Amino acid sequence: MSTPLDPEDILSESLETLYDYAPITLSSSGSSYTYTPSPNSVYAQTARGRLMKITLKTPETEPENWSLHASSIWISSVYLADHLDELHIDKEIAHARDREELPLRVLELGAGAGLPSILIAKRFQDDVFVVASDYPDDPLIETLSDNIVKNKVMSYCRPVPYKWGANPDDILNVIRHCPRFEEYERATADDGFDIVIAADTLWNPDLHPLLLQTLQWMLRKTVLARIYLIAGLHTGRYPLQLFMNALPAYGFEIDEIDERETLGSKRREWSVERGEGENERERRKWVLWICVKWKAE
Repeated sequence: MSTPLDPEDILSESLETLYDYAPITLSSSGSSYTYTPSPNSVYAQTARGRLMKITLKTPETEPENWSLHASSIWISSVYLADHLDELHIDKEIAHARDREELPLRVLELGAGAGLPSILIAKRFQDDVFVVASDYPDDPLIETLSDNIVKNKVMSYCRPVPYKWGANPDDILNVIRHCPRFEEYERATADDGFDIVIAADTLWNPDLHPLLLQTLQWMLRKTVLARIYLIAGLHTGRYPLQLFMNALPAYGFEIDEIDERETLGSKRREWSVERGEGENERERRKWVLWICVKWKAE
C-alpha cells in the first residue's frame, strides 16, 4: 500500500512541475518522510545486503525555537544523503582500521530529523559511531531519538542535545563513555571526530562564530579529518561567503568547493558575484558543497 502524500509534498511537486520552482524542503512539521537511495547508488543496500530504507518523522519544536527552522527535511540534507559516497567514508574506515581506531567517529551538527546520520549508521554499522546533535529543544531531540530507534541504529548512532559554543564535553563525553572505544587507548574524547557534517547551517551570520568555535573543538587534529558543509542558496550568497572568510581565523582552509544542481548533475565554480541579479527561482536550484580541513602549517 502506498503512503498518501503530505499536502506540502503535493504542493512542492506541483510548483516544480508547473513553474520550474525547485523545492527547498520536502516535508512539513510532524509529517512522515521516507528516504530510499537511488538503485544505482553504492549505498542502496546496507553493509549486510538489505535494501536501504529510512522512515523519519519531521521534528516539531517549542514555539520559542521556531526560528531554528528544524521542522522540515531540507533539500540540502537529502542532497548530502544522495552523495554520501563523496564523504569517502569507506576510505576513512580503512585508514582507521589500519590505525586500530575503529569505529570511525562522525558528528552531524543541526541534524534535525537525522537523515544523513541515520543513513551513515545504517550503511556502515559496526565500522562507525555517529553522534547526531541539534539544539536542546525537547520535542526536536525527542523526535530525533525516536527516528534513530525506529530505524534500528541505536548501537551505532546517538542523539545529543547541543547548543553551538556550549561546553564541548556535552558531545565529547559521548565518545568518552562509549563502550565501543574502551579497547583503544588512543580513542579518547579529546581526539574529536574524524568527519563532521552539517546541512543548511550557514544562513545566519550571527551564529557563524559559535559554529566555527564548535567545529574547532570537534574536529580531530589530523591531516585526514574533514568537515562537509552543504548549504542552500535560497537565503543568498553573502552569508555563505562571510562564513568562508572567517575560516582561516579558526585554523581551517577549504579543501573543495563547488555549486551543485540539486535535481541534476551540473556543477560549477562558487561565485559570490553570481548573486547580483540572480533571482530566487534560480538560487533554489543549487546547493553549495564545501569540504574543510585544518590549515597546513
